[in-house]
Amino acid sequence: MSDASQHWDPRDPSGAAAAPGSGRGKPPGKNGENRENGPSGGSGKKQRTKRPRRTGWRRAVPTWRMTLGTVLGLALLLIGGFFAGYHLVDIPAANAAATAQSNVYLYNDGSVIARDGEVNREKVKLSQVPDTVQHAVLAAEDRDFYSERAVDVKAMVRAGWNTVTGKGKQGGSTITQQYVKNYYLGQERTVVRKAKEFFIAVKLDREETKDQIFEGYLNTSYFGRNAYGIQAAAQAYYSKNVEDLTTAEGAYLASLLNAPSAYDVVAHPDNETAARHRWDYVLDGMVKEDWLDAAERAATRFPTPGEAKASTGLSGQRGYIVQAVENYLNERGILDEETLATGGYRITTTLDKAKQDAFVEAVDTNVMAKTSAEREADRNVRVGGVSIVPDTGAVVAMYGGIDYTKQYVSNATRRDYQVGSVFKPFVLASAVVNDSTTQDGRRITPDTVYDGSNKRMVVGPQGPTGYAPANEDDVDYGDITVRTATDKSVNSVYAQMAQDVGPGKVRDTAVALGIPTDTPDLTASPSIALGPANASVLDMAEAYATLADHGRHGSHVLVDKVTKNGAVIELPERTTDQAISREAADTTTSVLRSVVEGGTGTAAQAVGRPAVGKTGTAEEDKAAWFAGYTPDLATVVAVMGQNPDTGAQTPLYGALGLPRLNGGGAPAETWAAYTEAALRSSPARQFDLKPAPGSAEDEPPVDENPDGSTNASPSTRPTTAPPGTTPSPPAAGTPTPPGTDTRGPGGTDGTTGTADSGGTNGPAGATGATGNTGNTGGDGDNAGADGSGGGFIEGVRGPGFPGSQPV
Repeated sequence: MSDASQHWDPRDPSGAAAAPGSGRGKPPGKNGENRENGPSGGSGKKQRTKRPRRTGWRRAVPTWRMTLGTVLGLALLLIGGFFAGYHLVDIPAANAAATAQSNVYLYNDGSVIARDGEVNREKVKLSQVPDTVQHAVLAAEDRDFYSERAVDVKAMVRAGWNTVTGKGKQGGSTITQQYVKNYYLGQERTVVRKAKEFFIAVKLDREETKDQIFEGYLNTSYFGRNAYGIQAAAQAYYSKNVEDLTTAEGAYLASLLNAPSAYDVVAHPDNETAARHRWDYVLDGMVKEDWLDAAERAATRFPTPGEAKASTGLSGQRGYIVQAVENYLNERGILDEETLATGGYRITTTLDKAKQDAFVEAVDTNVMAKTSAEREADRNVRVGGVSIVPDTGAVVAMYGGIDYTKQYVSNATRRDYQVGSVFKPFVLASAVVNDSTTQDGRRITPDTVYDGSNKRMVVGPQGPTGYAPANEDDVDYGDITVRTATDKSVNSVYAQMAQDVGPGKVRDTAVALGIPTDTPDLTASPSIALGPANASVLDMAEAYATLADHGRHGSHVLVDKVTKNGAVIELPERTTDQAISREAADTTTSVLRSVVEGGTGTAAQAVGRPAVGKTGTAEEDKAAWFAGYTPDLATVVAVMGQNPDTGAQTPLYGALGLPRLNGGGAPAETWAAYTEAALRSSPARQFDLKPAPGSAEDEPPVDENPDGSTNASPSTRPTTAPPGTTPSPPAAGTPTPPGTDTRGPGGTDGTTGTADSGGTNGPAGATGATGNTGNTGGDGDNAGADGSGGGFIEGVRGPGFPGSQPV
């Protein structure tokens, strides 16, 4: 070979590619050969191209080798974990839920209220359960049970993801897993329990048939009303054996598995919509799976269950208390109903035995003793009551009804009756909180004057609203202060005040005080002042306790301590906040004091110590309320009308032998009797009030006439003189500007008033007529004569002798 053929170009120090034809810059071939120029020379070592280093964002991306290794490692770990768990976890013996203990409920002094947990279970064979009932349960809980494996991994992952992402806790368990949880494990929500449930379900599915597992599930599931198993549920809800259940009834029982007590439409009539929705879901699922004919589905009607048949151990008030405590523990997230149903818990309540007994005696004396078997209306009388210590929120007494074994629904916690005028103080409190003014710009205080005329149209910023509420008994009150309107519970004044404050703001204040946001008919409109909302007695007691505690609100407390096998269950700590200003709460309290001292609630004076309160009557007199408090105790009493056969709400006309039953009667009397007994051993305390500055208007005080009317101008008519002053009649012949208020002063005790000035260039108006005596006191309210070409001027009001006022 020539020298030229063996010559190598010197290495380019810059690392640049070789000139064309030199072979530089090309990757080597096999065995170190240059792909173009043959075997490499030099030392004979192989030439290797150095792998370029990963830079920038590529460094954060794992290579395919790393990814594959990670996936294989995780797969091996999961497979190893599965086999280890499968061999380590055995099918255990039945858990304690199969032989549940009783729970013990105690007063705050440790004395026993009641014991429950007496397990109501009767096992049946799967063959005894009608196919339609079986299909209903499958449609509700696990439609692919007979075709799927014991564990639905996809459903578990989906449920976990929905829970983590805030879509709510959702079940991902098959019927097999639920049966394992019910019979072999427990209701606690832990990773360890879920892992055990997984492996036991897999093993059980290999050792038992689907029919055996389904039969066990139907016999161990909890349906509410202390009923374990489908047979016990059939008896508890429909008083029949499981073999006799209809398709509709089976679908309802299947619906209960999702939320046993919440979907009991008898115990919780306010949840009927949700229960019906779940029932529809079950039936529609049966149609979808071809288990039910569409025509039969269309003809199926909701099967309202019967009243619960409580054990005699829960008679009297005991059953209502147990029911309320169970709801409290469940709603607060302390113990759900299935966990509580396993038994063994000692639950110390805040209830005071002496006060509880006093409440029962007060109701018996002032209501039940006045009923008669000969009066049809007395069959409909129901009573509910709750008493709360304002500064601690402790519920110390609760009256749910005449007897839990005779009337299952608690009148203390039900939310299906209007609260009536006991809602009105929330309007006044909201006015003070928001520094509200009338339509003509006057600040709303207890001494602000409104027009209390019957069926007076509520006026808004844009003019008449179309809402003109009637006062009770259609009484015309004329111009009266807010304080007087509260004393007499004047609807026309409070509806206008709610409009002036802003119905939305009134609603916000009520919620801040303790009325639940989801209370039925808590609608932001002027009518909110009249109490169409369906809050419970317990809700109202909590709100009034907030007023009593100077505007500080904290949720009511019903349970003080819970233990099981000596271990203490942690309870949430009660916190309080200043829901409304102290000035607003105390101003409201000062006004409510006059309701007891001389308004519709004078019967409450029998308590014999400083007290405040408000009466209320629901539409058509279907309920009568008294809500009040002393510095030590806030208590609400309601008497309700309900047909014992149909469950329909009924008016209280004729009940207790009275033409009408209102809040100032039996409810106020019961309140006074209970409160006096409950506080008998405590010294009387005065209210420590700090009402809002300027609670009385800055103008001179309003002069009220004997019937409660005043000469000041109502909220919708601008004042031309300070409230309480009466303009002097102009001299004869002096022109009077059109529209000027020139009414003469009212006559004393119904005597003839002085002459009014007529309109411009018109004759003088007629004198006010002599007031008439009577139940409400008459007033001479004749209009002045219309002078030719002059304005129309009202005549003078000649008030009559005050008489008894409507309640």
